[in-house]
Amino acid sequence: MNVHEYQAKALLREYGVPVPPGRLAETPAEAEEAARSLGTTPVVVKAQVHAGGRGKAGGIKLARSPSEAKELAGEILGMALRTPQTGPEGKVVRKLYVEAGCSIARELYLGMIVDRATEGFAVIASTEGGMEIEEVAEHSPEKILTRYVDPALGLWPYQARQIGFGLGLDAAQVARLDAFLQALHRLFVEKDASLAEINPLVVTEEGELFALDAKLNFDDNALYRHPEIAELRDPEEEDPREREARELGLSYVGLDGDIGCMVNGAGLAMATLDIIHLSGGRPANFLDVGGGADQRRVAESFKLILRDEKVRAILVNIFGGIVRCDLIAEGVVAAARELGVEVPLVVRLQGTRSEEGRRLLAESGLDITPAETLREAAEKVVAAAQSGRS
Repeated sequence: MNVHEYQAKALLREYGVPVPPGRLAETPAEAEEAARSLGTTPVVVKAQVHAGGRGKAGGIKLARSPSEAKELAGEILGMALRTPQTGPEGKVVRKLYVEAGCSIARELYLGMIVDRATEGFAVIASTEGGMEIEEVAEHSPEKILTRYVDPALGLWPYQARQIGFGLGLDAAQVARLDAFLQALHRLFVEKDASLAEINPLVVTEEGELFALDAKLNFDDNALYRHPEIAELRDPEEEDPREREARELGLSYVGLDGDIGCMVNGAGLAMATLDIIHLSGGRPANFLDVGGGADQRRVAESFKLILRDEKVRAILVNIFGGIVRCDLIAEGVVAAARELGVEVPLVVRLQGTRSEEGRRLLAESGLDITPAETLREAAEKVVAAAQSGRS
């Protein structure tokens, strides 16, 4: 689960991580009042959307007076902010964060992630603050510092010192970074975060360290332990289909392709996406209907897939373990008739009662293309989608 910058900074502040003072605003008048209450100039007016690259897209602007903050807020609020992370449709700006400016001497990068390869955490730092870490890794990998943290032992002070001196900080700044990292690590562990990104971490002309921007992601599977974090969810920032799927108990993630996918099991779903790519196609979604799929869940899954106007073909790929393939087939037939599915439909059923399921599909009278193997299913659905594009 993602949170807004202003929410992330409130959590950082709670744990003792230094952040500049700021206030939330939802109208130009509130932005003006926020700038006035901060008592400093300039202030920074920041669009609050779940996406990076806001500055380049015009979502972060400097105001030298409260009245200018009001004017800039009027320009930013309501705009569709388009960044590489929002897609071409962009995200509508509904909230702003007005933050006190500071005198920046250096911009650094600092991040903390769950590292499954080491079954621990990784602290990542770079002198290239303000840039996307992926770009730094691609073009200047030697500028990235990484230290691995054992969850049982925690972050050691010597690791923080190694990072600080590796970033070129002086002794006093390294001591501040140690305190900064220890606080960030406590937040990361206690709140079950999956990502903490401070970009940029700024060194001021006075030698202080501040989290000038902050991104926190939290493990959805741990939210039951953190109702205070779950309350920070902003439904307006989520794909409506993903929100609806969660309410139905389905796992759905929208993608940018044109082949709809309905699969049971996350591993099989990922394999299905991969083989569609290998066959020259582009998946439109990840959709795991789960091991307890029934006719209703199949119908709701079709509705989710068909709400995407880009979909040119659908692949249903079911392995019957707990779930029975004949029940899935009944659900596919019923949903196809009820919804009037017009795009090509390829169905692969394997496992428990798969022969009965294939027979039901064949006898349905519907235009359903059967497939035996995963490769065959992928090739057929890719061909159908390509035919639909022409």
